[in-house]
Amino acid sequence: MVDPSPPISSGPIQFADRKAALRRTYRQARAEHVDALPAGLRALMLSRPPAPLVEIIAEGATVGVYHPAGSEASALGWARWLAENGRQVALPWFASRGSPMEFRIWANPWDESQLEAGPWRALQPGKDSEAAIPDLVVVPLLAFTTSGHRLGQGGGHYDRWLAAHPQVTAIGLAWDCQIADELPVESHDRALAAVVTPTRIYQVQPLERN
Repeated sequence: MVDPSPPISSGPIQFADRKAALRRTYRQARAEHVDALPAGLRALMLSRPPAPLVEIIAEGATVGVYHPAGSEASALGWARWLAENGRQVALPWFASRGSPMEFRIWANPWDESQLEAGPWRALQPGKDSEAAIPDLVVVPLLAFTTSGHRLGQGGGHYDRWLAAHPQVTAIGLAWDCQIADELPVESHDRALAAVVTPTRIYQVQPLERN
């Protein structure tokens, strides 16, 4: 089993190299963790958002989620529960690889035929879908700390979107194996308000109703 919390070198290794090494480590640890879970249990563990989170999402609010890739903690159960319970669901959307990330409404989270492969190969709504600015965004990650710092895939799409929308609450979704003692942090990195795993909520900031 890969050590889920490798030390961060303070030597001559460049910052970007440390992040790249951490990404490889946590990506492998996540894949091994998910492979060890029975498929039925895996689906049940993330079938709906926890009650404390539901309490801050007003009916009619728009929640940005993500379509999972590989061994990412799946937000699809959350998306379907939210749509069934009076909230709108949106997914990241890119016009091209050089375009900034936007969000577009996914009207029916049970129907993946509404989605198409985007320029980064992730499934996204079609170009004619309604644009939206979510009230709350559920963010994917490779690793996180109890202080809300996040290690992402490295594209910076969520960092830039959140910097442009500082009023939007950002919640991480992860497997328990993805927790880290520490992560490299840059000045532009924004801490998540909370991170939810199948076993607990790591709350960093007060969660206010959206």
